[in-house]
Amino acid sequence: MRLKGRHVVITGASGGIGEQIAYEAARQGGVPVLLARSEERLKAISARIEAETGIRAPYASLDVSDRGMIEAVVSQLIADLGAIDVLVNNAGFGVFRYVEDIDLDEMERMFAVNVFGLIACTKAVYSHMKERGSGHIINIASQAGKIATPKSSVYSATKHAVVGFTDSLRLEAGRFGIFVTAVNPGPVETNFFSTADESGEYVRNVSRWMLRPEAVAKRVVAAMMTPTREVNMPRWMDLGSRLYRFAPGLVEKVAKRAFFQK
Repeated sequence: MRLKGRHVVITGASGGIGEQIAYEAARQGGVPVLLARSEERLKAISARIEAETGIRAPYASLDVSDRGMIEAVVSQLIADLGAIDVLVNNAGFGVFRYVEDIDLDEMERMFAVNVFGLIACTKAVYSHMKERGSGHIINIASQAGKIATPKSSVYSATKHAVVGFTDSLRLEAGRFGIFVTAVNPGPVETNFFSTADESGEYVRNVSRWMLRPEAVAKRVVAAMMTPTREVNMPRWMDLGSRLYRFAPGLVEKVAKRAFFQK
């Protein structure tokens, strides 16, 4: 098994895609290392992993918007584990509003978590992976990082930033034996949207395209420790993002019709 005994550090592991990645990584022989703000929730997930697979999954509380905390937690993990083989930058959130309704404090918080926190976590493990001459950094971006939709302006901006950062990092890190992958799922059935859009309008308009978090997790884990450039789901959205580069006006016209369809 390719992941057997490898330490897979996952931010935002207390639910949704991150939690499912932890379960799937353990099933494939990896050792999930769980990071999120809710230590109580991580404890329960760790216990389930051990009960189902016999693998002990370490966990620690982490707020990815706190750079000092990131450095301290990652340093301690390296000291305790000896190696971090895979980092999955999954922590993130979204608030979906029309531009005129955007709260600038929410906007700053979104960038602090989705972009600056992701970069800080990457920097915290990067030197360690360079010294070892191996590793894999997986950034959970989004199809919103390729094609924006109404009400997603700030969230989409953060994910465009993640895609750009990941593309540049891949070019730099390959010299040191480090794989870098961007994961771009469409909408996923998680608690994400319960706080992302209080009106429920966004969910109503994208519900027919929702992915299961388990399906996303399987694709992410299958890519671990391989030179996979991107994981894009679902297939038709991937094709849409490719078409967008050549016919943006057409894709935007279709997207507006689909989103505002009642």
